[in-house]
Amino acid sequence: MSAPATPMMAQYHALKAQAGDCLLFYRMGDFFELFFDDAKAAAQILDIALTSRGDGVPMCGVPAHSRKATLRA
Repeated sequence: MSAPATPMMAQYHALKAQAGDCLLFYRMGDFFELFFDDAKAAAQILDIALTSRGDGVPMCGVPAHSRKATLRA
């Protein structure tokens, strides 16, 4: 039996359901994070590290301040 989703993950899942097959960058503090399959895809596409949360959820992210530089590319 898995633990119930945290409020943050419940919000993430609701937003991801609306985003469909788009990669969802979720703002967490100073980073935009991606989770699950989005993280796996983004890590490969953006050539950034794929990590995981303590519960094994795949994740990767980029600093929020770098978003403008990324969008210009």
